[in-house]
Amino acid sequence: MPEPRTGPPQHRTTHLGWRHEVLIDDPGPPPRRPAPAERADVSPEWVEAQRGTEARTNRPLVAALWVLCGLALLAVALWPLRILPGLLALVAVLGCLVVAVPVTVALLQSRRVIAERLAAERARLEAERRAAEGELRRRQEEHALEHTAWRARRRAFEAQPRWYGLKVPEDTGAVLVAGGGDAGWSALLTTVGASRVGSGGDVTVLDLSGRAVAGDLAALVRRAGIAPRIWVLPADLPRMNLGIGLEPDQRARTLAAVAAAFDPKADTEANVELLGAVLEVLGPDAGTDALLAGLRALALPEEDAEGALPDLLTAEQRARIRERCGTDRERVERAWELEGHLAPFEGVGARAEAEPYAQVKIIATDRAAGGVAARAYGTYTAAALCRLLEMRGAAADGRWGRTIMVCGADALSGADLDRLIAAAAAAGTGLVLFFPEADDEVMARLERDDVFPVLMRQPAGRPAARLAEWLGDAPELPLHRLTEVIGEALDGTVADSYVEDVHPGTAATAPVAVRNAASSIPPLDLARHLRDATSWGRATAQAAQMDEADAARPGAGARPHRIDAHGLRTLPPTAMLVPGPDGPVAADANPGILTLPATTLATVEEGPPAPPPEPDADGPAPNLGPPPERLDWRTEPEVHH
Repeated sequence: MPEPRTGPPQHRTTHLGWRHEVLIDDPGPPPRRPAPAERADVSPEWVEAQRGTEARTNRPLVAALWVLCGLALLAVALWPLRILPGLLALVAVLGCLVVAVPVTVALLQSRRVIAERLAAERARLEAERRAAEGELRRRQEEHALEHTAWRARRRAFEAQPRWYGLKVPEDTGAVLVAGGGDAGWSALLTTVGASRVGSGGDVTVLDLSGRAVAGDLAALVRRAGIAPRIWVLPADLPRMNLGIGLEPDQRARTLAAVAAAFDPKADTEANVELLGAVLEVLGPDAGTDALLAGLRALALPEEDAEGALPDLLTAEQRARIRERCGTDRERVERAWELEGHLAPFEGVGARAEAEPYAQVKIIATDRAAGGVAARAYGTYTAAALCRLLEMRGAAADGRWGRTIMVCGADALSGADLDRLIAAAAAAGTGLVLFFPEADDEVMARLERDDVFPVLMRQPAGRPAARLAEWLGDAPELPLHRLTEVIGEALDGTVADSYVEDVHPGTAATAPVAVRNAASSIPPLDLARHLRDATSWGRATAQAAQMDEADAARPGAGARPHRIDAHGLRTLPPTAMLVPGPDGPVAADANPGILTLPATTLATVEEGPPAPPPEPDADGPAPNLGPPPERLDWRTEPEVHH
């Protein structure tokens, strides 16, 4: 395969899915604005009570004053009648006057005391009113600062992401997916592929599931202007150039791995030695059909080989093969076995042509070929990929610059998987292995330090119980309602074959430039392509309003899900359980979540964006209190000189 044209190193980030978290709590209702108290004034009842007390206290003085006035008037009236002498009448009037003056003074002082008491009460109430207004202004200023801070917290709460990216840890050599059906694998494949393609990475998918689980990924990259290369085996064996052009020893090991897939008890080293000897005679450019002819020439008697074999080998080559490999019974039987096992690969690469670099490559097995054939084709592809990784060496653009995903990895033997994992780790290539259930081999691999486990829905009770025991006493985990709705809606919708199905309204209305060199895709463009070209993007866009409504309340769209044997069997198709610092955490593999406005590529550990700064205490005073007096245009402003 041609190598990509390399450019500047890209940021290598691989996303597995999304976690729903609300990191900034709801600040609650806004603080209430302090209201001014009712204005207090001198009560009329209090004034009447004071005056009534005064009247009762002064009643004897008033009566005495009236008596004195009466005596004075009587003396004056008796004087003209000559009943009372004038001198005596004058003395009586003066005596009454002398007594009336202090009484009148006492009455006036009492009136003045009452007035002063009323004035003091009004002054006290005025002072209390001014103090209350000052306290109210201070409380209103504090309220203004509190409200500004609350508004900042409210904006941060409403603007924070709800969905955070779930990244592959830096020290991860391989991601092992245990469980999940066609829908879950399709979602996870599309999510991982989109993140790798988005950053300019190289993606290779080996689909041994018998279904087109990478169909949405192919539709996405086509929409983004990337031409994927799809080989469906065995129909596309003649076009496939994978495993062609290898060194004789590497090619012999690749084909020997295929024979071991048919017969696990076969002597792999002896098969490698025999195939290498035949290829040494035929030359490095010999096709698989010529190699099979050489095996037949070795297995058939010399007198029968000339008429039974096609015109692929010369008599000299047949003789040299016999001479080089020997014709003992063990070699003849081994040649027959190898020829029978490798016969399905006779036409591999027969019509292969020099093709440009493909950033996305999908190699799938036809469901109609059967399980044995799928195992053989998968083994051949995995072995050929191992040889390519060994030839290329470590990636110059960092770890996970290239990514290989194997769906249905249970079809490969443990030895083939170990070789693939070792080759990927040595080459700095990311590897994602999909297993349909957590069997004994998967459980053994979950214990490896360089493996990042991803647990999905289990198909049966036994693997679910095995995983529940491995997880231990796991608590209930919240699952967002969007995870349940979208996963169940698209469960069972994965196509049976890689036939392009353009959804109405999703075809590009303008020509899209096809890119042959790897390059990154901006996140916004990637989200738009996901929404337009994939079933996950379309379904998630339709359910976006539900997610936005749930976002108004923290945890409103989530429900607890028990992590036990029954809970692992009833997980939504796209739900995942991944390790966290405090135990397993729930995530969603749905790639359409990237199209939601409340989604960020940052992880939960990186946290939400920083909230707005708090209000400055030295800033301008809040606009509180009554408005200023209205200017009068009839008055002229003072001019200060």
